[in-house]
Amino acid sequence: MFPFEFSKAADESAALEAGASGARYIAGGTTLVDLMRETVERPESVVDINGLPYRDIDLNSTRLRIGSLVRMSELAAHPGVRQQFPVIAQALELSASAQLRNMASIGGNLMQRPRCLYFRDVSAACNRRDPGSGCAAIDGFNRTLAILGTSDQCVATHPSDLAVALTALDAMVILRDRDGDHPIPVGDFFRQPGSTPDQEHNLQPGQLIVAVEVPVRPDTARSGYLKVRDRQSYEFALCSAAVALDIGGGSVRSARLAAGGVGTVPWRLLAVERAIVGRAPSPELWRSAAALAADGAKPLSDNGFKVELLKRTVERQLTIVGGLP
Repeated sequence: MFPFEFSKAADESAALEAGASGARYIAGGTTLVDLMRETVERPESVVDINGLPYRDIDLNSTRLRIGSLVRMSELAAHPGVRQQFPVIAQALELSASAQLRNMASIGGNLMQRPRCLYFRDVSAACNRRDPGSGCAAIDGFNRTLAILGTSDQCVATHPSDLAVALTALDAMVILRDRDGDHPIPVGDFFRQPGSTPDQEHNLQPGQLIVAVEVPVRPDTARSGYLKVRDRQSYEFALCSAAVALDIGGGSVRSARLAAGGVGTVPWRLLAVERAIVGRAPSPELWRSAAALAADGAKPLSDNGFKVELLKRTVERQLTIVGGLP
């Protein structure tokens, strides 16, 4: 670990000023501290923001507002979230270990860095860590990496389960700077690597994530998260599916789906949604719609199995959440 300056933000103004000057924010520290130990991250200044007032969970008839410093375990255990947004509670409970969920904040979860082995190995070429150095993963061991949203610069998979659920639900990330609040759809918050893989999100220097807002809709209560992984305990997704459905009158009135473990960002499955809405639920519908989930996939040497795995994961979760009339 390289030397750094540590301080605690006395208030929001101090935190924003520190961020504008290049300081890194820390809350639970479950990602940043690990990366600093591995010398992947080398911040000169780290600012503790745990004293800021972003710890409320506010649920009303139209929206859920989650403070960015709410801990993962706290949000997952909230009775209203479990009832109205089961996909969020399930995604959180399938993330990390109980100890990490007790420490990790919602804002920090969204800001996780990639879990690519080469990103975390400072001796390997990685365009995210060292722009222009190359991507060792493309011709290396890439079994767990992305098949969607990749480029010739980066194939790292986005790590957050929660972000997949929030993408499916059209959540908004509330950013704040000296000029006020700037809501941004979670689907626009994360950036595909393209030619600038080191730019992972649209959070600017001097901005803080203060909250996430999720609209309450008829489909949010009928939702769920399925995660496929190499082992049952504390493992990142090989593939996951967040599904929210509103079914009534013999047809699917609305559908919201996103996939994780397969994309460089949480991957919205718009083609699957379009194939479902207005149709009568049936095993054949779930199967035919899920077949569209991997459209545009570009598998690598070791992860071609993810194409079929994605289709089957989506079909299974549609069956679980949708059932039959």
